[in-house]
Amino acid sequence: MNQAPKALLAQALGRDVATVRSLGGQHGVQHYRVDLTDGTAAFAKVHNLLPDRNGAVSPTTDDLAAAGQATPDPDPAGFAAEAAGLRWLAAAESVPVPVVLGFDASCLVLEWVDGGRPSPDAAARFGRELAGLHGAGSARFGAPWPGMIAGLVLPDGAADSWPDWYSANRVLPYVRLAADAGFLSSADVGLIESACARLPQLAGPPEPPSRIHGDCWSGNVLWSGGRGWLIDPAAHGGHRETDLAMLALFGAPYLDRILAAYQEAAPLADGWRERLPLHQLHPLLVHVCLFGGSYRDAALEAARRVLAA
Repeated sequence: MNQAPKALLAQALGRDVATVRSLGGQHGVQHYRVDLTDGTAAFAKVHNLLPDRNGAVSPTTDDLAAAGQATPDPDPAGFAAEAAGLRWLAAAESVPVPVVLGFDASCLVLEWVDGGRPSPDAAARFGRELAGLHGAGSARFGAPWPGMIAGLVLPDGAADSWPDWYSANRVLPYVRLAADAGFLSSADVGLIESACARLPQLAGPPEPPSRIHGDCWSGNVLWSGGRGWLIDPAAHGGHRETDLAMLALFGAPYLDRILAAYQEAAPLADGWRERLPLHQLHPLLVHVCLFGGSYRDAALEAARRVLAA
């Protein structure tokens, strides 16, 4: 067993580590199951300095650039942002999230949560609890810590309204990043910029900032104990429809039950379903930046649907 993860994790936790088992990884981060000497089980993320279970070293940012992919920012603020986001979501006392056991520039260690299977009842409960999370609110749009999503920096400039904030901080920066990487043409950029120009007219009635997960696709909902747990947040004060749009983007299990329960607990403004493509622009552009042109068509289709609304 590689001793490097044990030493890093023990230092971050201030506790003795018994065993570490590789679970693979993504976005330049390795994942581990960690068992502490006191019997505590944990999940850990470690920056890409270590071999994986097959002895292969994770790709560096130079490797990603050579492969034509946008390079995630290796800034250790990523783990600090995730830890801050989890604690902020937990403070709402609504949707469960893993407890942060420790973190530093090299790693993040969380409470281990056994995965289970989704069910209609669990989905309905998750919908109600997600409404409660959003209702906890935020002091402003954005977050009081430097944000990250999949290794990419999340800008956080001030704006007078959510449409202006969303356009300036969640859409246009990734349009520029994708264009600079050669994944979007000038015509593509113009199309998305035109969609952004219409956001104030299409975003629906103004709402106060909600406390949102920010990257709430189905892969970031862990089903355990009859509940949906939220993991891997890009948490911030945003629009609550953003989390729902993310759930719809890649097909959450029992999505209809989630949405029906949410609507019952906290009804959405009329036309929210037609606004989903608007909220999906950001995650689709992040995917373009990370994975290249395979997501280009989906991002442009979302922009066309915004313009057609």
